[in-house]
Amino acid sequence: MEPSATLSLDVVILAVIVGTLAAIVYSLRILVLLERRIARVDLNIEKITKRIVKEEEKIEKEELAIERALGIKPLRKVTKKKAPKRKRKTKKVTKKPKKPKKPKKRKRR
Repeated sequence: MEPSATLSLDVVILAVIVGTLAAIVYSLRILVLLERRIARVDLNIEKITKRIVKEEEKIEKEELAIERALGIKPLRKVTKKKAPKRKRKTKKVTKKPKKPKKPKKRKRR
């Protein structure tokens, strides 16, 4: 092969490698931007849910005050509900089969 042919082949190979690396860097940049956007969306959802919970508590308190004023027995108390406790997963242990017990020998008199 001629030296110029190998030189152009080397340039092409290097160009492909550099292009591939540039594509990887660009895709990582896009992933970081998307992750930041998703984090902001999560924060906004959290803020909205907190506002909704506060509004629901206000409504329940007003409802309780109205029921008291009318002399109606309230159906429920205004309390915050606790999350149910999680059950722990126990590891499954294989038990060895029990050996049958040997009958005891009776003493003769």
